[in-house]
Amino acid sequence: MSDSQRRVILNVNVLDVGTAPGAWTRDDVHAHSFVDLDHFVNVARIAERGTLDGFFLADGPGFWENPRVKPTRALEPTVILAAVAAATEHIGLIGTASTTFNDPYDLAERFLSLDHISAGRVAWNVVTTYAPAVAANFGLDRIPGRDDRYRRAEEFVAVVEELWDSAVTGQSVSHHGEFFDLDARLRVAPSVQGRPLFIQAGGSPAGRELAGRTAHGVFSAELTLEAGRRHYRHVKDVARAAGRDPEHVKILPGLITVIGSTEAEAVARHESLRAHVPPRFGWERLELTLGVPLDDLDLDAPVPAALLDGPPDPANFAGSLGFRESVVGLARERNLTVAQLLRELNGGGGHRAVIGTPEQVADTIEEWFRAEAADGFNLMPDALPSGLDDFVDHVVPILRRRGLFPSEYTESTLRERFGVPLPLLQPAR
Repeated sequence: MSDSQRRVILNVNVLDVGTAPGAWTRDDVHAHSFVDLDHFVNVARIAERGTLDGFFLADGPGFWENPRVKPTRALEPTVILAAVAAATEHIGLIGTASTTFNDPYDLAERFLSLDHISAGRVAWNVVTTYAPAVAANFGLDRIPGRDDRYRRAEEFVAVVEELWDSAVTGQSVSHHGEFFDLDARLRVAPSVQGRPLFIQAGGSPAGRELAGRTAHGVFSAELTLEAGRRHYRHVKDVARAAGRDPEHVKILPGLITVIGSTEAEAVARHESLRAHVPPRFGWERLELTLGVPLDDLDLDAPVPAALLDGPPDPANFAGSLGFRESVVGLARERNLTVAQLLRELNGGGGHRAVIGTPEQVADTIEEWFRAEAADGFNLMPDALPSGLDDFVDHVVPILRRRGLFPSEYTESTLRERFGVPLPLLQPAR
């Protein structure tokens, strides 16, 4: 597909009140905004005013930030998405749910129900969950190994797809596999887009293979343009080898935005949102990403070459391989000290950040899009709703003037917006 036919896909990744650790200190939110449905509905309406494609909810079934420093996801995602569905008309609804800690029948029913009542606007973001702290929430001593998680995920996705197909065909699903054994048929009617889309957030080699074979969108974490291009080509090649049209797999890296009318204003805003953050905020997350305790490292020295030159042993490494690859790539490229890396990542995350003017944000989006490092982005505003307001009011018009983004919704379903055809299924006679 030529550049003249392509257009940028933009979702907003709604990390409660924003990705910045100090987002909750702003005057446009209150102490309970992160559990207030009106807050989420307001963010969705701003996104819809900007003709954004999707309202994306990340999730992990447990704490992944220190709640004394930064509020974290507390409400179950499909509950929020149901409220947003009732209050909006166009924006897509993308919810995260783990294949390790869910049941395929229950998940298939929940997401297809949401897709049905929203007139075909839903996607499921498939994750396997790697955070060690989650295991005890489900009575386990530890998170299952990476290979086991991904084998379960492959089977889980296949079962869910069969169940969604059964809503159209009327035929029961008889599945007897390694992880799941069921004879079932969904009660829910199919949606106008047939069934929800699949989004894949895994950045490990196994995750990229799964994404290429099954996903319609990939939430990636590349921090540099060249790493983004490599990831883009790899996933598209996997899709092609699996007999799929590579254009049906959209690569959507995370993009943190901190916007000011000048670069200095954006930097000042960024600093103000970090002002209260304790020195060790993000340590645990970066330790998990690097695979070593930070107390064992010299914070003022570059990240040791031993951590940068080779991947960890996948059998013993508990963190995200995708995040690790992007983080060590950034540290190597810029020769960052451990302290600089911790600060650069805003507390240990692994997504690219643009701190600057609307033009600088638009330039990054256009550069990655035209270089085939991304088909679009999962936007991660520093603070919500203000950061999204700034993006919609000042970045979206620039993208529209450049012919990269639409000025109105012309498709009714999320599947159409992603350029993915309806599933070819016929009801049973």
